[in-house]
Amino acid sequence: MNNNNGGVHHHSILASRLTHLHIPTNPSSSHEFEYSFSPSSPQVIHQRSHSLVGPSPRFNPDRSTADQFEYSSSDDTTTTTTTTSGGIDVFGAIDDLDAIDADVNGIQEEEEEKDVEVKKMGPGDFEILRVIGKGAFGKVFQVRMKKGNTNTINDNGDGIFAMKVMRKDTIIKNNHVDYMRAERDILTKVEHPFIVQLRYSFQTKSKLYLILDFINGGHLFYHLYRQRIFSEEQARVYTAEIVSAVSHLHKSGIVHRDLKPENILMDADGHVMLTDFGLAKEIDESSRSNSMCGTTEYMAPEILLSKGHNKDADWWSIGILLFEMLSGQPPFTHANRKKLQEKIINEKFKLPPRLSSDAHSLLKGLLQKDPSKRLGSGPKGADEIKFHKWFRTVNWKKLEARELQPKFKPDVIGKDCTANFDKCWTAMPLDDSPAPTPTTAGEHFQGYTYVAPNPWLSSQ
Repeated sequence: MNNNNGGVHHHSILASRLTHLHIPTNPSSSHEFEYSFSPSSPQVIHQRSHSLVGPSPRFNPDRSTADQFEYSSSDDTTTTTTTTSGGIDVFGAIDDLDAIDADVNGIQEEEEEKDVEVKKMGPGDFEILRVIGKGAFGKVFQVRMKKGNTNTINDNGDGIFAMKVMRKDTIIKNNHVDYMRAERDILTKVEHPFIVQLRYSFQTKSKLYLILDFINGGHLFYHLYRQRIFSEEQARVYTAEIVSAVSHLHKSGIVHRDLKPENILMDADGHVMLTDFGLAKEIDESSRSNSMCGTTEYMAPEILLSKGHNKDADWWSIGILLFEMLSGQPPFTHANRKKLQEKIINEKFKLPPRLSSDAHSLLKGLLQKDPSKRLGSGPKGADEIKFHKWFRTVNWKKLEARELQPKFKPDVIGKDCTANFDKCWTAMPLDDSPAPTPTTAGEHFQGYTYVAPNPWLSSQ
């Protein structure tokens, strides 16, 4: 965790706020843009493609067969060819995750705990309440820490947390160890008022667990789906908070690489919180990543073309996210994944004419297909975006102190309220499906255990 004063300040602000959580000038013409005069009621996308994690599809514009992909097992250049059809869920087998291992008597810790005076955490320390999310990696559960545990950090939250569970055997089988470790490592370093905080991580012989703050306002996608579109005023607050969080990540040498409404939560006060760092990567300023990962609708052209990408890819995703908030759907859509990729790479997008000229300007800046010309890619970085005229009414200092109150607040009743989470998840049974223990797990997951510093102690 950060030890500088700014980090402590943000941590103390976040801690204090978490105690209250219930867990459109005319744009100039351009070859990349067109105007759309379609009806004002936008189509809402209900079906979404999964996040893709290495091994993941690499677009090949020379092939004629639909849905053909090359798969790369890492950020290197060695590839093998695989043909698939329809949607891809590279983690399909993890959907059978259980909430608690049948064997919770002992937590397998490959690392030696040194100078730690806290009780080891395990799945047996938490009571499973509901399923609140499911994705390519597995499931997320709402849990309550059992009474009598002396290691709790979030006493004022009634011990309510979100628990992400991942099977080791599937992680190893799909060569995703680096991604899972990176998620845990990055979350231990990140501290920001608009990023969900990691509280604990631990493992059993067969599974990995991440315990995070429970944010009970639901996913941004849930509210966008219900409202169909957001006003510019509403979208401005959410976009500013996301830009603030992503700017913090970039300053810390981290790219998120999977920004979308499903990976953004809303707290009881209406603030948005960035979550799911399963595809995040630490990368220095001069380096580029060659892996292809993310959710296709939000992937930057340079990712699809395997040209190498850096933090600029996140600004493209924020442009797609803003477009979706203001129009009800991403600018590029297609049921066929390869054709969708081709549209992102080659086609112009249509600017809704009802939006303000400032919104048009920002969208054109963020959705530049050439990353070197994209807003945020210049020497001023995120400040190019923060000082754009669409954000002229935003006081960034007040925003980052959580002093700007969103007008929309989700309906929540109680800290454990899950009314804002989709019933397709919350109605799921809490299965108990034991997982096999990988024979090579020990060498992959050393040092996974983590207990966050007490926020009240660190703020003193």
